[in-house]
Amino acid sequence: MTDGYAQVEGTRWRDWLKAEAARLGFDRCGVAAVQRPVPTANRFLAWAADGRAGEMEYLVRNADRRCDPGLVVEGAASWIVVARNIYLGDPAPDAAAVVARYAWVRDYHRWMEKALKSLATGLRAEVGGEAKLRYYVDTGPVLERDAAARAGLGWIGKHTNLIAPDLGNWLMLGVILTDLELPADPPMRDHCGRCRRCIDACPTGAITAPYRVDARRCISYLTIELRGWIPTEFRVAIGNRLFGCDICLEVCPWNRFAKVAALEGIERREAWRRPKPLEWLELGEAEFRSLFQGHPILRVKREGLLRNCCVVLGNSGDPAAVSGLARRLLDEHESPVVRGHAAWALGRIGGAAARAVLADAHSRLSAGFQDDPDPDRARLKAEVCAAASGSV
Repeated sequence: MTDGYAQVEGTRWRDWLKAEAARLGFDRCGVAAVQRPVPTANRFLAWAADGRAGEMEYLVRNADRRCDPGLVVEGAASWIVVARNIYLGDPAPDAAAVVARYAWVRDYHRWMEKALKSLATGLRAEVGGEAKLRYYVDTGPVLERDAAARAGLGWIGKHTNLIAPDLGNWLMLGVILTDLELPADPPMRDHCGRCRRCIDACPTGAITAPYRVDARRCISYLTIELRGWIPTEFRVAIGNRLFGCDICLEVCPWNRFAKVAALEGIERREAWRRPKPLEWLELGEAEFRSLFQGHPILRVKREGLLRNCCVVLGNSGDPAAVSGLARRLLDEHESPVVRGHAAWALGRIGGAAARAVLADAHSRLSAGFQDDPDPDRARLKAEVCAAASGSV
C-alpha cells in the first residue's frame, strides 16, 4: 500500500469513526498518534512515587503499561478517544446530602463499554478485520485524559480534568488503542489562564498546585476509593458530600457552556438528586445490594456507604439523626468502621441525647477493648473516647 493510499484510507476510517461515534451517542471523538512513552509518563510516575495515589494500587500496579501503549497493544499507533457529556443539572437545593452527578444514573461504564465495543467492532469490519485493538472505559492500563487532550477533545484543566470549550468539564471518557495509523486531530491549547477557581474552591486542599492533585486529600477519593477509616482531619470538610465530589468541576467558568445531557439509553434515577442518608443508615446488606444494583454506589459496599452517611449526618448537626446513629454505634454486629464514624457523628451533633448514647457506648467498650489486637476494634474505642470527651 502506497503512503498516499494509506493516508486516504486513514482519513476515510477516521471520518467513519467520528460519524459512527456520533450515531452511537458519543458527544466527541478524536484521534491522537501514540507516543512511547506517553508525554505525561514522568509526571504520572512521580505522582505515584510520591504516594499521591493513596490506596489506589490498581493505578500503580500497571504503571509500565500505562506509560507505554506498545505494551498494551503490539504495534500501537493510534488512540481513538470518545467523550460523553454527563452534566445532569444541579443537586436539589433541599437535599440533605449530595451524590456526584455521574452517579445519578445507572453505572455509566456499562453503557460506555457497550457503545465503545460497537464502535471497535464496526471499525474492525470497516478496515477488513485485520486491526489489533483494545477498548477501555476507566478500567484499563491507559492514561486516557492524556490521550483525550492530544486528540483535540479539550485540554487538561488545573483540576486535572478534561475541559471542552463548548461542553465544560462534565465528560466521561473511553478509548480505543489500535495499531491502525490514523490521521491525528490537532490538540487544543490550554485556556485556563490565570484562573484558580478550582484550586481555591477545594475544601480539603487536594489541588496542591495547578495540574497537581493529591488523591489522599480528595473528597471523591475519601468517599469512594478509600476503604476503612476516613482521616478525622477531613471529615468536617466533607460536609454533605455523601458519594464523590463535584466542587472543582462546578466552579469551572467554562461550564457556562455546559448543556444538560440527554443520556438516551441510560436510566436516570431522580431520587439520587435527593439522597437520604438517615434512611440509608438503616440498610442491611441485602437491602443495600437490591437498592444499588447496577449503580456506582455499589462500589463502596455497604460499610462504605454507611460510613459516609455517618459523616454527612454528623456534619448536618441535626438532632433527628441521633437515634439512627445510636443504633449503628450500639449494634455489636455492625462493623467497627461504621460504629466509629457513628460515634464521631454523635460527638459532632452534641446535646444531651447524643452524650448519653456515647456514655453508654463508652461504658460497654471500656472493659473489653484493652490492648485489643484488632486495629479496627481498637480504633473504635478511640473514636468513642474522643467523641465522649468532646474532642471531635
